[in-house]
Amino acid sequence: MNFCSRCGHALQEREIDGKVRPVCPACAAVVYRDPKVAVGVVAARAGAVLLTRRNHEPKMGQWSFPSGFVDAGEQVEEAAIREVREETGTEVRLDRLLGVFSETGNPVIFIAYAATVIDGEPVPGPECLAVEFFPPERMPELAFPHDGEILRRWATGGRCP
Repeated sequence: MNFCSRCGHALQEREIDGKVRPVCPACAAVVYRDPKVAVGVVAARAGAVLLTRRNHEPKMGQWSFPSGFVDAGEQVEEAAIREVREETGTEVRLDRLLGVFSETGNPVIFIAYAATVIDGEPVPGPECLAVEFFPPERMPELAFPHDGEILRRWATGGRCP
C-alpha cells in the first residue's frame, strides 16, 4: 500500500507501537498489516496420506498437503474442507487440530488439521499437477519446512501443544 485509503496522500514509514508502519502524514492514519490465514489438511484413507503436486509457486512441482487461504468471514474448518474438495475432488471429515504454525517475518499463519477421506476418488483440481495417496513409509520429499512436523503430529496422534 502506497497511498492512504482515507485521504489518498502518499504514505511514509514511521515507528508506531514499536514497529515501522506506513503512516499518512496528512491525516495520521496508521496502516496495520494483518496476517493471512491458511489451512492445510493431512487427509488419510486406509492409512495413506493424500498429497497434491503443486502447479504454482511457491514450491511448484513439489508435493504437499491440500492447502490454501481462508476467505474473509469463512470458518477455518470450512476452509480446510473446501480446499481439500477444490484440490482433490474428495470430501473429508476433520478429525483433529494438528497445530498452528507461524514464523517471524512471515505474514502467513498456517493451521493444520488431520482428516479422513469419506467420499470421492482423487482428481487433480486446477491448482494441482497430480493427486496421490502415499503410505507413510513411502512419502515423497515435502515442499515446506513445517510439513515434516505436521506429518509427525499426524502419525503420532499429536496435536498443537
